[in-house]
Amino acid sequence: MTVIDTFRQGLEILDPIMRANGFAFREGDSGPSSGGEFASGTYVSGDRSLEIHFRGQLGLVTYHIGADALSHDVFMRAILGAGDKSRYPGFSDDPLAAFSDLRSDLENHASDFLSGDGSIFRRCIQEARAAQKLSPLERIEQGWPNSIRTMR
Repeated sequence: MTVIDTFRQGLEILDPIMRANGFAFREGDSGPSSGGEFASGTYVSGDRSLEIHFRGQLGLVTYHIGADALSHDVFMRAILGAGDKSRYPGFSDDPLAAFSDLRSDLENHASDFLSGDGSIFRRCIQEARAAQKLSPLERIEQGWPNSIRTMR
């Protein structure tokens, strides 16, 4: 099975929750690259989007509302606090397990992003921006993921 085939099977796991909340999928870039075959795409609903990238495993997952964006790990840290409380990313050898883990996080922790007014997402943006101003040691102590450094 190709990477693109696996990616499409993963989308079948996400489609029910995303479509139920008014999101439509738009294919992104895919094909061979120096790092191997990859696929990407975005679920879109109005000014909201969920961007996903896949290269043998589910990789970058980014939430957008308007001009604001949060990676999955930063969003989950802001919602759930420190500690590994979200299911994605898991550590399974099965590439489809990551899609199931992401779906679980969407269902259990991202209702504000999927169908709410966005107030929780905006609060998470504010918390993450405040965390960016912390020293690296303080970010580690507070359990912020390393990807917070590149948040825009």
